[in-house]
Amino acid sequence: MDIDAWVWWLIAAVGLGIPLVITAMPEFGMFSVGAVAGALTAGLGFGVVAQVIVFVVVSVALLAVVRPIAARHRQGQPGHATGVDALKGRQAVVLERVDASGGRVKLAGEVWSARSYAPDQVFEPGQQVDVVDIDGATAVVI
Repeated sequence: MDIDAWVWWLIAAVGLGIPLVITAMPEFGMFSVGAVAGALTAGLGFGVVAQVIVFVVVSVALLAVVRPIAARHRQGQPGHATGVDALKGRQAVVLERVDASGGRVKLAGEVWSARSYAPDQVFEPGQQVDVVDIDGATAVVI
């Protein structure tokens, strides 16, 4: 039983699709699409050399075009800050006088110990302050 070349290309496409699903590496998907293009070329009656050239050209073209677009898209998405990183840059309300030695602020609905960023800064109750850092369980404010 002789199997046509296009069937072998489809088998290769499926074979390349399996690692795509397992590893979530999109490069395997691009190679799989290249193998499908090779199968189409074989189905149209072109020789092995043309099939391989089409496979390589389609795969490389997809790698050259799709990967940079995906990288730009991935960089454009802002990271989601969690934990204490999410508190940096937020505003707080002074509950007890805050200076370089300590104090209390209400930050994100919770009462936090706080200290001023600069040694000479003093904040009175009711003032709004900005959190610049979290040092342990203490908010550093300006």
